[in-house]
Amino acid sequence: MDIGVYLPTGQAQWAAAGPRSLIEFARRAEQSGFCSLFVNDSLLTPRIEPLTMLAAVAPVTERIRLGTGALLPVLRRPVQTAQTLASVDQLSGGRLTVAVGAGFPGRFGRPLHELSQVPWERRFARLDETVALWRALWAGATEFRGAFHSFTELPPATRPFRTEGPPVWLGGATPAALARTGRHYDGWMPYPPDPADYTTGLAAVRAAARQASRAPESVTPALFVNVRIDRSARSARRVMDAYTRANYGLPLAETERIQAFALGTPQEVAATLARYTAAGAHHLVARLGALEPPDQLEQLDRLAAVTNLGST
Repeated sequence: MDIGVYLPTGQAQWAAAGPRSLIEFARRAEQSGFCSLFVNDSLLTPRIEPLTMLAAVAPVTERIRLGTGALLPVLRRPVQTAQTLASVDQLSGGRLTVAVGAGFPGRFGRPLHELSQVPWERRFARLDETVALWRALWAGATEFRGAFHSFTELPPATRPFRTEGPPVWLGGATPAALARTGRHYDGWMPYPPDPADYTTGLAAVRAAARQASRAPESVTPALFVNVRIDRSARSARRVMDAYTRANYGLPLAETERIQAFALGTPQEVAATLARYTAAGAHHLVARLGALEPPDQLEQLDRLAAVTNLGST
């Protein structure tokens, strides 16, 4: 099992110490043995832009994988984004993983498209084509023809560190997303509240991979999970409720109907994470429920202890 962690890039999480404290968090995560550092993407709350954050972290870390979870590609110009991603991969020495998504329905999705002046309709097809364009650019293509993007002449592009480019994962658990993951993507990174749904979703991803003549094990099974380790489940829930209200404007009771959570004592959190690994998840990326930098570092240490990172 690989354990990663999200950088607390939202202003609600670093305002007390300033955004440069995120660099110390990144270094601490690497020193503690975490395998990856991920950043999320949104235009609805103040935050350090995700690709800017990864570019800042790349030269101050050496081993830890850097990732987006989930980047919203259709909100960005695709050629420029391909160049930025290739640049981060170069700066990190080939440590980038790009998890992407098409946006969540409702007030966390449509407003992002309106702000970016991108149609909400056909967003899934637009996402797949954008990723195909990235891969074509990274492979040295001189032209590209698609339903949304067509170029008769593409100039030489910035190449990633790795010849094949960074792996691209998909976040999403609808039947269509599962099929697309198996056919086109290098990994799957959902956040189902019930581990049983992870089991059935992963089976569908692997079935789609086989139907596309791909090796099912070539698709990395990952998980985005919110974590708070405390003296009791009650105290963990109280702090996480403040966290979800600050980040989403939603109480915990509503957010946990949508996302995966592991809350409580070290034993309770370990048991919840074990249920997801038993369901098939190999790469768990934890978002820590903490709004102050000192508490974030404390939660980082507690998660390292719970997952036995110091013994690996």
